[in-house]
Amino acid sequence: MESSSATQRLPLSEVVSDCVKRWFKDTLKEAKAGDVNMQVLTAQMYYSGYGVPRDAQKGRIWMTRASRMRSSVWKVSDKHPGYNASDSDSDEMKGDS
Repeated sequence: MESSSATQRLPLSEVVSDCVKRWFKDTLKEAKAGDVNMQVLTAQMYYSGYGVPRDAQKGRIWMTRASRMRSSVWKVSDKHPGYNASDSDSDEMKGDS
């Protein structure tokens, strides 16, 4: 006899996609409330299309908003979501070894 929970399982890709979309919604809410780190993350998510359709214009808007409080945010605008302006930039270290 087949378990009813087995027939109701969603593919992992759908579960992950839903989580990412909810992460974006939570991030956007905090960004709108003025959290600079969340503004940067929102911009990165728009730039990369992570949890939301890719939109470079909205990414620039959020990065500009965040840069009013911390100008260093522009150096991470092209990084993947979650990369902070205070993180070391390993790209700068390439070629030094």
